[in-house]
Amino acid sequence: MLTDSGPGPDPGPTPASEDLLRRLAPQVLGALVRRYGHFDAAEDAVQEALIAAARQWPGEGRPANPRGWLIRVASRRLTDQLRSEDARRRREETAAALTPRDEFVGPPPGESRAPAEDDTLALLFLCCHAELPPAGRIALTLRAVGGLSTAEIARALLVPEATMAQRISRAKRRIKAAEAPFGIRPDGPEGSAGSAGSAGSEGSAERLADVLHVLYLIFNEGYTATSGHDLQRADLAAEAIRLTRAVHARLPADGEVAGLLALMLLTDARRAARTTPDGDLIPLAEQDRTRWDRAAVTEGVALVSDALTRAPLGPYQLRAAIAAVHDEAASDADTDWAEILALYELLIRLVPGPVERLGHAVAVAMVHGPRRALALLADLDGDARMAGHHRLEAVRAHLLEMAGDRAAARAAYAKAAGLTLSVPERRYLRLRAARLAD
Repeated sequence: MLTDSGPGPDPGPTPASEDLLRRLAPQVLGALVRRYGHFDAAEDAVQEALIAAARQWPGEGRPANPRGWLIRVASRRLTDQLRSEDARRRREETAAALTPRDEFVGPPPGESRAPAEDDTLALLFLCCHAELPPAGRIALTLRAVGGLSTAEIARALLVPEATMAQRISRAKRRIKAAEAPFGIRPDGPEGSAGSAGSAGSEGSAERLADVLHVLYLIFNEGYTATSGHDLQRADLAAEAIRLTRAVHARLPADGEVAGLLALMLLTDARRAARTTPDGDLIPLAEQDRTRWDRAAVTEGVALVSDALTRAPLGPYQLRAAIAAVHDEAASDADTDWAEILALYELLIRLVPGPVERLGHAVAVAMVHGPRRALALLADLDGDARMAGHHRLEAVRAHLLEMAGDRAAARAAYAKAAGLTLSVPERRYLRLRAARLAD
């Protein structure tokens, strides 16, 4: 959290200002990297500008153009830093670094640059550069574009925090060594995956897949935060949707892009009904569906329905179709679990990952009973990616409760509560365990 450490009666940034700064940070970073390069130095300059904003805005008032203010301050910090480096030996290199790289993406950033034209999307594709291994692309993008902490990224990707820190550092070094151009240059037909990258259709498709994966992870962290006192981080979810809309505008014919956008809209439509006024979690089966965003549901259903009829079948389309079945049901009792199970059967053929198999097990329980589903969980117990993850134990507890094994269900709920770092999820799981004890 950005705080003011200086003297005086400064009250510090308001929550609204903190949310704005968090949302603008990747846009400002993208603008600096596009103009100057120097990813690491630009990231440091942006952090200094954010701290300056947190100190000055509460007392002086928020500027009319916060984004332009941050870009100006960060640019000054970055140019000062570059100019102070060993002037004689590095003069030519510094002069080149200070030359805007406008041949890639058009006019330089500034106050006149419209927010819709910000450089966040280009930064997203830079972080998914072909020089980086897939794991590095995802980690760096979550850090630079999503604004997630190293711990949050490690939790989202199911790896140790120390491993994630090393992965992010290596990715930054490789981006610098590769001198990767900043921008999105079309190389294929408009509306095809080839228009998203710069290394041919195969490389472009791989980079697009990584971009979509990263956006999916950012949205998931926003929809259900891995840690903290709030169940949801609406700013992250909204940013993921905004960026996915931007990718969809570039690639309107890509079925997986449309599927991901549909999935986000259909899932985010339930946001208002997911918590009590006190912030406690409300499970899907108990939510007040009149509070769901019907406009988002309608748009999401239309997107996925269109994609399924004209594009090759993909995982995001299937996930969106599952979400659509949930959202179109008038009540939990009206949910077509047989259709959901059929969709999960297709999904785990394409993506047999532990999260997909966990969702499949829930669908099996709803159609064929909890005992058959519990047998499926036994296979996941040996998956290292799920070891120590609370979702596996939470699903096991739910299935055991369905099966009538109250003691085992209570123990599983308690174990799940001890594994999660999310305060609302922990409260919910402990409450379930307490109810079984009663």
